[in-house]
Amino acid sequence: MTLASVRAALERGDDPAALGALRALTPSLDERDGAAALALHLGQPGLTVCWASDPLTLAAAHLRLGKPGQALAALHGQPDAARPALLRARAGWQARQADAPELARHARTLARAEGDAGALVAAATLLGELLLPGDSKAALRTLAEGLKVAELGGQEADAHLLAVLAHAQAPLGSPDKAGRTAAKALSRSLPRSPARVVALLALGRAEEARAEAAAGELGEVWWQPWTST
Repeated sequence: MTLASVRAALERGDDPAALGALRALTPSLDERDGAAALALHLGQPGLTVCWASDPLTLAAAHLRLGKPGQALAALHGQPDAARPALLRARAGWQARQADAPELARHARTLARAEGDAGALVAAATLLGELLLPGDSKAALRTLAEGLKVAELGGQEADAHLLAVLAHAQAPLGSPDKAGRTAAKALSRSLPRSPARVVALLALGRAEEARAEAAAGELGEVWWQPWTST
């Protein structure tokens, strides 16, 4: 199998074929970073760790696996910019650091300053997750910024943000609205991704969520906090 085979299957929307081609792949040295990124996209972070040389891709893969210490090690020496800051904040969340909300706010500030819409949406999503256990209304306000960014950019709302939003809506007396939001998140999420797991949990489909998490090699930290919300 070749890297082109994986990409062709993805372009066809054939997830099983893309996954099979990826698992059969032995990338050349020049192909490894491209293969690592595709492995992360396809929910195979273990392969990403094997192949990635890019620190941000490697850190993201370690976070998928629920290994914040390794993620922070991969980020050592990276600048104080939006993308590294966002990954550090997510590592702080996974490690249950007390300063995780402040790290997320810092990443959000950097994303605003840099005009990085993707990082801003991800920072809003993470901060919403951090606020949700104690203050659903504050979480909603934070997530609204992410929705606004997508709207201004003429893009669909991010699946992970919508999944978190569904969890925020439910305790505020909007179960039907939360269900619709979760269904939308599910339809936009990638197989084996954190977004899909969180969306399935919002829909009360815990067994499916755990199966997706296992298939995507996701650490328990991605789903366990939502089982009590």
